[in-house]
Amino acid sequence: MGQPTVGILHPGSMGAAVAACAAGNAAAVLWSSAGRSRASVARAERFGLARVPNLRDLLERSDVVISLCPPAAAEDVAGGVAEVGFTGLYVEANAISPERSLRIAELLGEAATVVDGAVIGSPPVGGKMPTMYLSGPAAAAARVEKLFEETDVQVKVLGSEVGQASALKLAYTSFQKTSRVLVALALGMAREHGVDQELVNVAARRTGSYLSEPEYVAKVAGRAWRWGPELEEAADTLAAAGLPAEMLRAAASTLARWNDAKDDGELTLTEALNRLARP
Repeated sequence: MGQPTVGILHPGSMGAAVAACAAGNAAAVLWSSAGRSRASVARAERFGLARVPNLRDLLERSDVVISLCPPAAAEDVAGGVAEVGFTGLYVEANAISPERSLRIAELLGEAATVVDGAVIGSPPVGGKMPTMYLSGPAAAAARVEKLFEETDVQVKVLGSEVGQASALKLAYTSFQKTSRVLVALALGMAREHGVDQELVNVAARRTGSYLSEPEYVAKVAGRAWRWGPELEEAADTLAAAGLPAEMLRAAASTLARWNDAKDDGELTLTEALNRLARP
């Protein structure tokens, strides 16, 4: 089997860069200019993607299609592909829920083969090397992995179930992006009282990510009875400064599910997560 022809839906900042990485292992990388902006045209040309006039032409010529578009559009994009009757390999690489990934797989599955994908990291330009996680049929995932061999897109296959890659992406992004918002709230509160630089100095004494310390969750559960009210106080302070307090109130509400674990030094991570899921 020769090199496949790849289609990208659509060449945004991530999609165009990822597609360009596949070019070395593909016969061609196509994109459809129908309805796309001048910025998209310029981006696709900059990355050396081959232009075709419409979606049908792209699908009829492509062996592999990669969907990297705004998450809200993922199902509509897949629906358009299904209407044309695409029969190749469809890589659903958007930041969507596992349930939506499964719906897309069901939508396309009778004719096409669907692999669930998720890209974590920055676009592969300027030496950056994101990872594309895959889950789905093993042979199909292996084809995608081969497409990115020796490129700046690293590939890791998670398993055979559609939805696993999407779950990993959303689990990671729920922490990563919410933590950035929490930084903004913390700095906003500190600035209101003239201690924002000291807050940065305090934080600089600790490195690393809490996400890499899962065993600490059990300690959080044991302290939730006092951490929750503390966050309510912090929420009041945000509100007094004219800043949104809903996020901290939601965190306090979450902590309340652990109130019965007060000072339980024997609680395990598994038990803590079970109590959080089934209060």
